[in-house]
Amino acid sequence: MKRNWSLFLATTLILSIFLSGCSSSENPNAKETLQDASENLKGKNLSIYCGAGMTKPFEEIANKFKEKTKCNIEVTYANAAQIQTQINTSKEGDLFIAGSADELKAVEKMVSDRKDLVKHIPILAVKSGNPLQITGINDLTKKDVEVILGDYEATPIGKIAKKALTDASIFEKVNVVATTSTAPELINAILNDQSDAIIVWKENAKNPKIEIVDTKDLDSYIKTIPAASLTCSDNKESLDTFLKFLDSDIAKNIWSNYGYELLN
Repeated sequence: MKRNWSLFLATTLILSIFLSGCSSSENPNAKETLQDASENLKGKNLSIYCGAGMTKPFEEIANKFKEKTKCNIEVTYANAAQIQTQINTSKEGDLFIAGSADELKAVEKMVSDRKDLVKHIPILAVKSGNPLQITGINDLTKKDVEVILGDYEATPIGKIAKKALTDASIFEKVNVVATTSTAPELINAILNDQSDAIIVWKENAKNPKIEIVDTKDLDSYIKTIPAASLTCSDNKESLDTFLKFLDSDIAKNIWSNYGYELLN
């Protein structure tokens, strides 16, 4: 039997580090860059902020870079609002991996440059087998359908979900029983029988107990994940090398292995 959640789910996110071998054909330029950097970056530092929903792939990317260059990398994982506040307040850090380019607006004075990495695709997800026969976002207004969404102010996926439902003129009709502070918590809501449906990023829904609804309702809300260099960076050599590493086959294959779609 489902329990009713409070308006705010627990914000604790269990960060799992997946260090698996990556079968990729590294391009020569990236390989040469890393070989040169292995001596130059040894003992040097790099400070990165990353949206919590991208923890798994980015942990692997960061660890691969550290393994090859011996650079000390510190990654802070949190929701967009928390990261924005930290950047604007501390004025420290080298790079911000955001859930969408929209999340850079709140820190635009602190961004010196950006590059787009991969697509960020929102989807409608339900329990495996789709017991309530939800075929699109309009079905979220059905009686007895309970929905959990990302926080509308703090998370990119929450903002997208609210906009999509508002654009469809159904936001007020959807029974939103709770919001979460991170995208992975949305998956837990389905797995723990706390919600009948969620709007979440495609890569987060790779679980046999979760089914992606075959609908085009959210196609117009696809975003891209940017890597934004910060004006306060004091580790230019480490940052420049890491940005080049993000263009390597190693990094691209890791994104792909976790369900992200590469940009053309």
